[in-house]
Amino acid sequence: MVAARPVDPVADPMEAAEEVGLRPRRLDEFVGQTEVKEHLSIVLEAARRRSQPVDHVLFAGPPGLGKTTLAGIVASEMGAGMRVTSGPALVRAGDLAAILNDLRPGDVLFIDEIHRMGRPVEEVLYPAMEDFQLDIVIGKGPTARSIRLDLPHFTLVGATTRTGLLTGPLRDRFGFVARLDYYAATELEAILARAATILGVSLQPAGAREIARRSRGTPRIANRLLKRVRDFTEVRGDGRVTGKTAMAGLSLFGVDDLGLDKLDRAILATVCERFGGGPVGLSTLAVSVAEAAETVEDVYEPFLLQLGLLLRTPRGRVATPAAWQHLGLPAPPHPAHLFP
Repeated sequence: MVAARPVDPVADPMEAAEEVGLRPRRLDEFVGQTEVKEHLSIVLEAARRRSQPVDHVLFAGPPGLGKTTLAGIVASEMGAGMRVTSGPALVRAGDLAAILNDLRPGDVLFIDEIHRMGRPVEEVLYPAMEDFQLDIVIGKGPTARSIRLDLPHFTLVGATTRTGLLTGPLRDRFGFVARLDYYAATELEAILARAATILGVSLQPAGAREIARRSRGTPRIANRLLKRVRDFTEVRGDGRVTGKTAMAGLSLFGVDDLGLDKLDRAILATVCERFGGGPVGLSTLAVSVAEAAETVEDVYEPFLLQLGLLLRTPRGRVATPAAWQHLGLPAPPHPAHLFP
């Protein structure tokens, strides 16, 4: 049996508790994602009026945008219990069967990174999601027989960072699919103001603006940077997060004006300096910066692409003139190779 794991575990239990404490519990406390909130509020209210569990929900989008938070909000708004697990933790079909059999009526089962479930585990979900029944095979070989157990009506909430890896049969069984987008700077400022109140941080508007614009449109990064700037101001300042102290603290921790960190700059520098601006293949680039190819592709490249610093071409990754300018390097005199 797979025990439900804590939400977003980190090495330090105090940090974990602090992170969970920053998450809103109600939908009206959730900042940003206006369209998703409106749609979700209708789905939740309709389910409450019918006194039924919510349809199965799938949240998709890049890491750190609030998928886990929204899953908790679904459970809180419905007054239901919540069980949390992840796709990689569900190795065998029996692991999921044990969790499903332990659910109570109306419970929310949250599966993070649901696209990473194995196919045998996924097939257990099909009758559970559609018919609220669980198929169990007893015995082996010619004497094996299948029995079907009734499950309480529950809500499955899945989260994925790679919707394309979900199989069609699984994706089609979700009644509500929501795509989360990156946040505007003003939305991040509101999130930071709320987090500062909870953490007891003296955050001035200029400090919030400086942190927000370097947070890559991601609340998780914004909250993390706020904590690091808080540490900086407590050690080397008077504890107040102003625009000046925020700039100094973020620079100390390696976050530049565009929100790029050390590895972001290493990727750009590798493409520009080692490979003359590209094109360079993903695997070669990943080895050059000593990082997994999946991490480069899923975590770092999207933001570089969004800023227009990097291009994906059929021949590989290519640095744009803006990347050379940001690194303070002279761009090639004939950049025609940038657009093969």
